[in-house]
Amino acid sequence: MFFFQSKENKELIRAIQFILGYETKKPELFKLALLHKSIKYEESNERLEFLGDAILGLIVANHLFKLYPFKNEGFLTKIRSKIVSRDSLNDIGRKMGLKKLINIKRFKSKSYDSIYGDALEALIGACYLEKGFDFCEKNVIKNIILPYFDLEKLTTQTHNFKSKILEWAQKEKISINFIVEKTSKSSRLSEFKSILKIDGKNVSTGYGKSKKNAEKDASRIACEKLQLG
Repeated sequence: MFFFQSKENKELIRAIQFILGYETKKPELFKLALLHKSIKYEESNERLEFLGDAILGLIVANHLFKLYPFKNEGFLTKIRSKIVSRDSLNDIGRKMGLKKLINIKRFKSKSYDSIYGDALEALIGACYLEKGFDFCEKNVIKNIILPYFDLEKLTTQTHNFKSKILEWAQKEKISINFIVEKTSKSSRLSEFKSILKIDGKNVSTGYGKSKKNAEKDASRIACEKLQLG
């Protein structure tokens, strides 16, 4: 029996092959993984995101446990946290081109800070449901962890951008402050905007589902602009 795929499904299958390294036989499952709650709140990618988050955490923990047999629990936890952090997953999602794949409404404000990371986790959840844990683990390590993370560099790198820029401002003896405001009236789709000011001048604007995440996003952008490393 032959199954004919629509043009949309063929494009999605190619995209999943690029992201996860295999040709899916269940494109509808991956369509759901890319469906944002702004389109259909009752049936979105949130359940797959929940599952993918747990699967990714286990894959990373198992990989690090085998890779560093003599490191203690604190070291392993720190590296795992950096890999599965929202900033890291968002960055990977952007580089993978998930912006073109995610089914989301357009808003006046900037899209949510976690949209790319959420979708990536949902895709991992979909992969697990279709192919099982062993296959999913192998492909996530091969197509996500190894290409996108320099583990040697990660052991010494810090992702606390807010602390970094505050320390820089203190050292340079300049004033820095955040102005945070809510940009969405909907309680279900709440979003915050944070403007980072240095000596009274706007330097960066960040967005997030919480005030804290918005400030972190603004700090990350400011660190990049100021080349703080």
